[in-house]
Amino acid sequence: MVGDGEVQPHAVVTGGAGFLGSHLCDALLATGHRITCIDNFETGRAANVRHLDDEPAFALLRRDLNDELDGALTGPVDVVFHLAAPAAPSDYLLDPVATMRSASSGTLNALDLARTRSARFVLVSTSEVYGPVGELPSREDRVGQVDPADGYGAYYESRRFAEALTVAYRTTYALRTAIARIFNTYGPRMRLDDGRVLSRLIRQALAGAPLTVPGTGTQTRSLCYVDDAVAGLLALAGGSYPGPVNIGSPEAVPVYAIAQEVAEVTGPDAEIVFVEPPATDSQARRPDITLAGQLLDWRPQTSVHDGLAATLAWFRRRRAVRP
Repeated sequence: MVGDGEVQPHAVVTGGAGFLGSHLCDALLATGHRITCIDNFETGRAANVRHLDDEPAFALLRRDLNDELDGALTGPVDVVFHLAAPAAPSDYLLDPVATMRSASSGTLNALDLARTRSARFVLVSTSEVYGPVGELPSREDRVGQVDPADGYGAYYESRRFAEALTVAYRTTYALRTAIARIFNTYGPRMRLDDGRVLSRLIRQALAGAPLTVPGTGTQTRSLCYVDDAVAGLLALAGGSYPGPVNIGSPEAVPVYAIAQEVAEVTGPDAEIVFVEPPATDSQARRPDITLAGQLLDWRPQTSVHDGLAATLAWFRRRRAVRP
């Protein structure tokens, strides 16, 4: 917290009304920062930051990142967290051109803001830059391979371009930058329509429907609770390491085990059924977090059971208060 007479540090969070961004805003406020949250609400949700409406240290700026940012803010900025990017296939496949424009001109404008204010810049990237799942776990020194001409090429290449642009600003302008590669993250405020296995299981649990497990359920997922992911981002921002650094859980959890955990939290009546697997059922990426442990003294602290319990409890409270 900021003491009497101390200058309150100013953090800008692009995409701050999204799932991860809103939790980052909460954590920054708790550590004494003043926040400017920038979001155009194409994928972010006003409800995610509504609890901050009366917080004097929080300001919400509705703005498209394709527009220049510097003139929209006054005063010094200490750190810019750049999260604004579509993350769910239902979003980035809907308009691939907009996806690439956001990663190019949007990231360029966010970097220019950090440069003009001499701020630390933290790019929140994705494990998707590693391309198809290959050698596991994924290490930062592994060169990812993606096909720019396939159906997902616009998203993959947009995230790789954002990383390259961030590195270019560091080497060309000596900007203090860092790159975090976020792996599968979950928790309160997560979107339940993003197509992920865990999202579907939670949606089914809330509806009292059977929990469907594709195939034998032996395929695995890597699940990092959102509070742990945010702690990793703060640790990265507070240091000097440029990255990239993996932020995620190194534990591979079978899908059937995840369904069992959800069923245990849901109650004795929860039913698990096996269904035909889709034609392509991906084997989720799993990060090597050795660098994060060595350089940031970070690793996830929340068990899958505790994280799922907190997530389901939040969604149930939200449903209970909804008119």
